[in-house]
Amino acid sequence: MGKNPNQGAAMLRSILLTLSRQGWLRNWVENSSAVGRLTQRFVAGRTLDQALAASIRLQSEGIAATLDHLGENVTSLEEARKSRDAYLSAIGGIADGHLGATVSVKLTQMGLDLSEGHCRENVRTLAERARDAGMRVEIDMESSDYTERTLAIVGDQHQQTGNVRAVVQAYLKRSASDIDSLCSQGIPVRLCKGAYNESATVAFPSKEEVDSNYSMLMRRLLEGGVQPAIASHDEKLIREAVQFARDRGIAPGNFEFQMLFGIRRDLQRELVRAGFRLRVYVPYGDAWYPYFMRRMAERPANLWFVVRNLTRV
Repeated sequence: MGKNPNQGAAMLRSILLTLSRQGWLRNWVENSSAVGRLTQRFVAGRTLDQALAASIRLQSEGIAATLDHLGENVTSLEEARKSRDAYLSAIGGIADGHLGATVSVKLTQMGLDLSEGHCRENVRTLAERARDAGMRVEIDMESSDYTERTLAIVGDQHQQTGNVRAVVQAYLKRSASDIDSLCSQGIPVRLCKGAYNESATVAFPSKEEVDSNYSMLMRRLLEGGVQPAIASHDEKLIREAVQFARDRGIAPGNFEFQMLFGIRRDLQRELVRAGFRLRVYVPYGDAWYPYFMRRMAERPANLWFVVRNLTRV
């Protein structure tokens, strides 16, 4: 009999986590010209100016951006404050450049693991500044350990400023209920598949189940959501969303697609040519290495996803 694929994934995950802690590997990766070319494809740069420049290029192609200053699970409130300030600078840069972009933040980056009160205050500061600048804050979703607290903060902030969008992960079994609740509150939702390694008790274990749930949630959002975002690189699901919207007479201005920087640029251009709104997630900052390695370790399928897309245009 062959090996259990789950055992293989666990072994690869363990190897990636072990490697990520090796200083020599980090030094090699950060100084490798080959890896540098890879990161330039998927990370906009280390500075805000580089991220803003990427956003300007996207805008010239009819694509909006959401800026993500890399870094999560900060270890001190001072780090959380610095992350908040980095986003305040990003909001200022977006406003000055009239870019029509948003910012995407993780609550652990705002200090959720350290102090929920400080986290809420940091989010409130960002949301108020973004509201005054006429833009939205996308509250990203992390592992299922954070789902309940994240949605509670999103709900409270929506009541205060009305300019946040929640992220819902289709692989979680609770997501249909979460979407019903968010839609009833008039909170915009960004739907993604989910990238964390989760137990089968809380998440659908197979790709087929995740895709099926994504399709159902996507249709529900397109018909009853408030400015939903359909975040996926799955061409089959994207084409399904396009056809569903056309069949139901849902105007392209009532929703948007979202994709990652550097992934499926051919499909990005196709959606824009067809008259659909598209927003691209633009990561930047010095924390790209731990971010990249955590993503690979949390869900090794991400590694094959990146490798496959290196050959796409």
